Amino acid sequence: MMSHVNISKRTFSFALALLVIISGTNINARTQYGSGHGRNGQGALATQALAHCVAAHRVGKILLAINNNGTFGNGFSIGSSGDCFSNLSVPSCEYPKGSRVEYLYAGAFWIGAVVGRDTLVSVGADGWSFNRELYPDVSPFGDMIKRSIVDPSKPEYEGAVSEEDFICTYTDTFTTGLSSIEGRHIPLHIEVNQNSYAWSYAYAEDFILFDYRITNIGLHTLKSVYMGIYVDGDVCFDCDNTGGYSDDITGFLQTIPVTFSNCEYVDTVNVAWLADGDGDLGIQNPAPDVTATRIVRTPAESLDVSFNWWISSGSNAVDFGPRERSEVGRLKEEFRDFGTGGLGTPEGDENKYYIMRNREFDYDQARVASIQPNDTLWLYPNQDFVGEWARGLDTRYLLSFGPFDIEPGQKLPLSIAYLGGEDLHSVHGNIDNLPDNPEAFYANLNFDDLGHNSTWAGWIYDNPGVDTDGDGYAGKFRVCVLESILDSNVVGGGYTPVITDTQWYEGDGVPDFRGASPPPAPVFWLKPEKNSIRIRFNGFLSETTKDVFSGIKDFEGYRIYIGRDDRTTSFSTVTSYDVEDYNKWVWDSARNLWDLKDAPFTPEQLRCLYGDSCNDIDFNPERYTRLRPYTHPLFPDSLFFFQPQDFNVSELGQPGKLRKLYPDQPFPSTIIPEDALPEELTEDGYFKYFEYEYVIENLLPTVPYWINVTAFDFGSPQSGLPSLETSVTVGAKHAYPMITDDETADKDKKVTVWPNPYRIDADYRKLGFEGRTDIDRPNDRVRRIQFGNLPAKCTIRIFTIDGDLVREIEHDIPKSDPNSSHDSWNLITRNTQLVVSGLYYWTVESEDRETQIGKIVIIM
Repeated sequence: MMSHVNISKRTFSFALALLVIISGTNINARTQYGSGHGRNGQGALATQALAHCVAAHRVGKILLAINNNGTFGNGFSIGSSGDCFSNLSVPSCEYPKGSRVEYLYAGAFWIGAVVGRDTLVSVGADGWSFNRELYPDVSPFGDMIKRSIVDPSKPEYEGAVSEEDFICTYTDTFTTGLSSIEGRHIPLHIEVNQNSYAWSYAYAEDFILFDYRITNIGLHTLKSVYMGIYVDGDVCFDCDNTGGYSDDITGFLQTIPVTFSNCEYVDTVNVAWLADGDGDLGIQNPAPDVTATRIVRTPAESLDVSFNWWISSGSNAVDFGPRERSEVGRLKEEFRDFGTGGLGTPEGDENKYYIMRNREFDYDQARVASIQPNDTLWLYPNQDFVGEWARGLDTRYLLSFGPFDIEPGQKLPLSIAYLGGEDLHSVHGNIDNLPDNPEAFYANLNFDDLGHNSTWAGWIYDNPGVDTDGDGYAGKFRVCVLESILDSNVVGGGYTPVITDTQWYEGDGVPDFRGASPPPAPVFWLKPEKNSIRIRFNGFLSETTKDVFSGIKDFEGYRIYIGRDDRTTSFSTVTSYDVEDYNKWVWDSARNLWDLKDAPFTPEQLRCLYGDSCNDIDFNPERYTRLRPYTHPLFPDSLFFFQPQDFNVSELGQPGKLRKLYPDQPFPSTIIPEDALPEELTEDGYFKYFEYEYVIENLLPTVPYWINVTAFDFGSPQSGLPSLETSVTVGAKHAYPMITDDETADKDKKVTVWPNPYRIDADYRKLGFEGRTDIDRPNDRVRRIQFGNLPAKCTIRIFTIDGDLVREIEHDIPKSDPNSSHDSWNLITRNTQLVVSGLYYWTVESEDRETQIGKIVIIM
């Protein structure tokens, strides 16, 4: 039986961390049962410091501590309490950010299986014993990695998924001196790769997505595997000093009602939640919100899911959790003693494995008094304590699923969302409805925000309506009938829908881990000319693609960038175009502020809404400002003012601006290219209506320029999402501003070579003529002699003055490529040696032009 000691959980956590640090040599070498997966080949890491790290997701509204030991929250952190990236203090789970209200002591990953004749469980932590069974490797192998999509110029951008990625790996193959009732930990031999993702966007700021990859690194099959997420969610302001964790409640939310286009539906959200019993309403720092766990991906579609909650207490009688009657329960096993003297806390591997696989879906904690003596499924709770249990105590829950097998070397996925929802509690004194009237208690709870955030977490994980793997299936959708007419052709009479709206609400089952994104970048081509580069682009997809989440076309405009290399910091804007539209700010008298609720309006829309007529060309939205708002004549209490969405640079064809290649081309009769009329398409099959052109002039012909054309949207006022733009660097192309191969042949232009002479003391790299895209390479590996005005297909040869071949370069670039008339020599001989100073001859031979000969002087 477990011995209970009434001490602060925060003090317990500190003592545990101190014990681990002091007993570092008790974290023994990885055992040789299995693969011996240590970095040194034998796993002998006994005296080396493990790379423990705790870091906080801070970009969103939910601040959550992440550890590389199979836990989250700071209750089970080991080592330094400072953030290993910023050295800032790390809250366990502060929600909302800045409130100092915490909603989590700690959470942990659990996994159990049958190995041979043994039932084994490995846990990040169990919350009541000294068990810690998942550990990172030594540094640098066990170091946590941080990535971010925020700044493409930074190293952490490479491979990033969100604004804040934390990547770590840990295993259960360290045996520890921290005891459980079985004694020393016996590992399953699993390795866990854990990625966590966070965003600051309004639609994604309330959750963290976790993506796990669990690998069997042992020699034996893990049979009947169950995984689980254990959560001990202390909810209180300044928990270290208030001890307000003894009034928490938990439950499971399966569905929420939603409204789409005035049609009502029921959405499935499936979250295990935990909150303060009364929200601490009426005190200076209330905790009215709720946090929850949602499983968004499991290793298989058809698995048994269990939701168990319990209360851990120093009193055996109070230590409680719902239990099914053994004679009718889903497992139909004899009553199991959990080793704690109560019905709640499962001690030891066998009991942890039992509770993970029991297939129970516990009733909500607030409903515990509703269980009657004659209940056919649940054990009758001790009536001396149902009032305490229903109103909240030190509550934990476990969300688990299985079974499945993991073969040696096999890797299985698991993805969860840890999320928050605001304003669960709003009625002071609602807790007084418990334990006798749970229905009245629940009637005063508001799960709308939690359900909304759970839906978005699922959508970010797997974007609805997006066929990620290209198999033709994009997920599930619902259709809302907005208007219908009586149809005499329907047998027996009936209505036929004439106006409908479609909402995709579930993805194709293939993970995306992607939030809202800008419109697709346009397809573009470069045509070099003398001292200029002509840019042609087609924006069909940019202007017609609907946003994956809002379902509307949110295209706003284009920007053209130029740079001397492909780094983000090198690009600058040459010109831009954006649709003429205006944001309408509405005065909200209830909140005493200006609010932005709608997508931008075109001038035509505003004239129809607020002008004398749709043809009222005198109506100018820019006349109405914050200080001089528009007052609606029929609704004098309604105040609006208008602001341009971007710069409203919407004129085409002006000097220095974009121009349409086909300005008189009407909008196509269809947006399906295969069905378009021949006169609507260019020779290469693109819609003429979306063809644009811009010429960048006054460029040096002897240096390359990187060009990109981006598209951006107007954001999402409803979700607070700002305008999003495609990457400035992704898809960028480069060219030399010199005539192309066709023009070279027509004008019989001679091949040019530069710099000539080539002087090593000229420091071309420092001047920006060499090595701009190879900043990590030494000087002698970025030297270049350039050849221009080349035929698209030719052979360049360099000879010594004695006629010995130094280097042969086969130049074969399609004429459509902007660099078809250019190539370079890196001053390396055919024997891979750097050339020496001297006079050299070059020749250029091609089938359609005469052989050209010239000289090069190299001064080394």
